[in-house]
Amino acid sequence: MIANLVQLAAEEEQSPLIPPGPELLVGTIAFAIVFFFFWKKLLPNINKVLEERREAIEGGIEKAEAAQVEAQSVLEQYKAQLAEARHEAARLRQEAQEQGATLIAEMRAEGQRQREEIVAAGHAQIEADRKAASSALRQDVGKLATDLAGKLVGESLEDHARQSRVIDRFLDGLDEAATKAEASR
Repeated sequence: MIANLVQLAAEEEQSPLIPPGPELLVGTIAFAIVFFFFWKKLLPNINKVLEERREAIEGGIEKAEAAQVEAQSVLEQYKAQLAEARHEAARLRQEAQEQGATLIAEMRAEGQRQREEIVAAGHAQIEADRKAASSALRQDVGKLATDLAGKLVGESLEDHARQSRVIDRFLDGLDEAATKAEASR
């Protein structure tokens, strides 16, 4: 096809780069009409759309920058609140530990006091039981001793007053001997 055009141009004896005069004139007028239409009608609309897009992009960038600044301030506030909450938690933990230590000390003191009361009550009960057992033992030993003495003598030794005095002196002598034996150890 190009070869045909070149051949056709050679026959007309014109350069293939320069069109004939009437075609050049019609092409120039058509170009001027299209150029004028684009310049008057389309170019302002295109510029308007491009300007709106530029403003929207710049506005979006400004909004994004404002949002970023706001997000940064919110982040700083959050970090400050978090640090304050951690400080408060540490303070509360310290107070709880101190209260726990105080409660433990109070409970130990109360336990010690109760233990001492229980030990004292136990000693008092043991002493009362020892005295009761000693008294019962004295009576039983006295009765057995008088019965044995009565059998040995062959007479009844039923006088309680005299019997109690004799038994008490005998048992007191035994208690003194036991006390001296313990002291010598």
